[in-house]
Amino acid sequence: MKIHMVAICGTGMGSLAGMLSEAGHEVRGSDRAFYPPMSERLAAWGIPTFAGFDAARLSDRPDLVIVGNACRPDNPEARAALDMKLAVMSFPQALAEFFIGQRHSLVVAGTHGKTTSAALLAFLLRGAGRDPSFLIGGIPKDFGKSFHQGKGPEFVVEGDEYDTAFFDKRPKFLHYRPRRVLLTAVGYDHADIYPDPASYRAAFDALLSLIPPDGELAACRDDEGAAEAARRARCPVRWYGLAPGPGLGASEISDDGSATAFSLLRDGRSLGRFGLAIPGRHNVQNALGALSMCEGLGLDIAAVAPLLSKFSGVARRLEVRGEADGVTVLDDFAHHPVKTRESVAAARLRYPGRHLVAVFEPRTNTSRRSIFMREYASAFDGADEVILVRPFEAEKIPPAERFDSGALAQELTRSGIPARFLEDAGAVIEDLAGRARPGWVVLVMSNGAFDDIHQRLLDALGARGGSK
Repeated sequence: MKIHMVAICGTGMGSLAGMLSEAGHEVRGSDRAFYPPMSERLAAWGIPTFAGFDAARLSDRPDLVIVGNACRPDNPEARAALDMKLAVMSFPQALAEFFIGQRHSLVVAGTHGKTTSAALLAFLLRGAGRDPSFLIGGIPKDFGKSFHQGKGPEFVVEGDEYDTAFFDKRPKFLHYRPRRVLLTAVGYDHADIYPDPASYRAAFDALLSLIPPDGELAACRDDEGAAEAARRARCPVRWYGLAPGPGLGASEISDDGSATAFSLLRDGRSLGRFGLAIPGRHNVQNALGALSMCEGLGLDIAAVAPLLSKFSGVARRLEVRGEADGVTVLDDFAHHPVKTRESVAAARLRYPGRHLVAVFEPRTNTSRRSIFMREYASAFDGADEVILVRPFEAEKIPPAERFDSGALAQELTRSGIPARFLEDAGAVIEDLAGRARPGWVVLVMSNGAFDDIHQRLLDALGARGGSK
């Protein structure tokens, strides 16, 4: 088929483009902007891309147009596809129709933690010889790409609760035909489409209602929202968490600077001590969720758990982008106060005694709004200092609803964490290149390109005194 994809550079859309191309379809796509890592992947896969949207691109009448949820009803290409009565699908609809089909669908869902948990699950299943298919909203380093068409019966899919498309306002994960669900957390997010916490919780209840009687839910008992949703579910529940309780757990978590070690527990009894290469207590929690799913699929935990030490992580999840003149620069996708808190805590655990600078760009539709201002005031505990920039495209958010980076910087400073507000990435680079000392760690948190701040900062630091 000849397939045109509108808004192709999103993590999900780009991954689907790669899968379709690998399956033999002729794929192309357009987007407003292209940035790594997906821009680089699309180029590597030989998929033609076009900057900007133009209805004329559909003049050859492709067999199918797939519309990403970033598109608004007035998008020229999406509008033209509908007016021309071309075959149109949303991203989750196309994924389900082309690839999930009747496979054993393992949906990994939650407010945060789902990308790493899904990557871990796919990694463990592959290590156990199951060869699962997967599509993940990030790029697992061990696979080198965010999708795979395996020969095994399982399909691991990251289940996003965001809406499907402008013509289908249901959550994406309702399309994924779940047989089993891994639920990491249910907190409030996406205030632009969910008017209140109750509507957000209802979306996850709808997902869990799709699990068949012979299916299963693995739920994190540490998270109040996930635990409540699990108690409302009608299917069997497999529990996991760091706090004492039933199911898989962990204790004695430590980090030696290169790996995270923990004692694995089942119902409070030790199963041995294991290692995880990626940092953070929250990633131990993610590992427990993946192990719980594996156990539900009949795998021997004693044989699977040792594989955790070989998992390299996911791009843009506490990823070390480099070191220059003694300063380490980390890249993280955190865009919710809970995830921000976890990322800062993980960086502190991995780099004890080093000066930790947390740099945060509010970029999502929710983080650019003031709804979580109070929560962000305690999300940077553990950082030695914080730098905040203006919300991305702040002018698109009404002033009364807009995240106030300057006000948060003042509040953090009053609470004892030195913080400053700088205008943009360029100002951050100039500031840190002028005063960062060898041994410092800079944790940059944004869910977008952030004007290539990571590499530009490394270049500026390297230019002042040599790099490695």
